[in-house]
Amino acid sequence: MQRFAIYFVAAAFLITSGALVQGAEKGEADAQSLFEQKSSICHSTGRPKSKKKTVSEWAATVERMRKNGCPLTDEEAQVIVDYLAQNYGK
Repeated sequence: MQRFAIYFVAAAFLITSGALVQGAEKGEADAQSLFEQKSSICHSTGRPKSKKKTVSEWAATVERMRKNGCPLTDEEAQVIVDYLAQNYGK
């Protein structure tokens, strides 16, 4: 009985871990898609990808995009800043 409980806990852990990884990957894909969609309104996505900036520098860049007319909600702007900082940060 104790062996069964150990197997059950291990299986539950593996299933939960897999779901969390898939969720994180989906979130990353969603952030990348949002970044590409919004950035390509005014310029190629290669432009920001060629830079390395801190979180505050990316936040200033995204805010400048908004001031120049890029339609972003506060939540979308934060997702993009987080994506850029994680993938193109200093």
